[in-house]
Amino acid sequence: MANDRLNHSDPLQNNPGLEWASHNRSKAIGMIAAAVVLLIVVVGGYAIYSHRTDAARTAFGEAMQTYQTPLANPAQPVPPGMTTFPDPKARAKAANAEFLAVADKYSMTKPGKLALYFAGLTYMEAGENASAETTLKDVAGSWNSDLSALAKVSLAQLYQQTGRDADAISLYNELAKDHASTVTPGMAQIQLAELYESEGKTSEANKIYAQVKDSDKDAKGNPGAAGEIATQKLGGKK
Repeated sequence: MANDRLNHSDPLQNNPGLEWASHNRSKAIGMIAAAVVLLIVVVGGYAIYSHRTDAARTAFGEAMQTYQTPLANPAQPVPPGMTTFPDPKARAKAANAEFLAVADKYSMTKPGKLALYFAGLTYMEAGENASAETTLKDVAGSWNSDLSALAKVSLAQLYQQTGRDADAISLYNELAKDHASTVTPGMAQIQLAELYESEGKTSEANKIYAQVKDSDKDAKGNPGAAGEIATQKLGGKK
């Protein structure tokens, strides 16, 4: 009998986990249900995000087609069914509306964020400088350093075009300290030197070119893209 009692002892006594679940059955079921719901939300959320990203990518591609539409003089013969614009400004306005629509509808996706950047560019091309500055500043504040760098360069160019060289210089110096893949420090310095050249400050520009020529090299000592430009700017001297 003793053996029988030993063999048929309550298994919960030897398994604290099962004992807890037995006494807290409703709580255990609730925790499992919560975990399942969380899993469904995560998987479902990813599926929705993936679907929206695909839709955003398609919409962005359509906006880019508009942005790249050929220009043609009204008197110029155009093949039947071919869309053209009379000038860059008209094309920029049409593309801008499409980029803004993508950025607004798909703001949380990568194509949506890129669309906002192109909205800033097309505002610039359309001559709507205030809207361009506001939009590009928004993108420049992005956590994505590569996209942020592109926006800062465009902002700097806008500042140059509108006589705000000091603001442009500040942005180029900022970019020269960053390490974005879209705008390398060397290329930011080249842009800064070219700005100084446009102001007639040749000495300052040449100092920057010389610095870039010496610093922008790979492990084997070959010049990078910025280094080659700097060398050409200095008259091709190695």
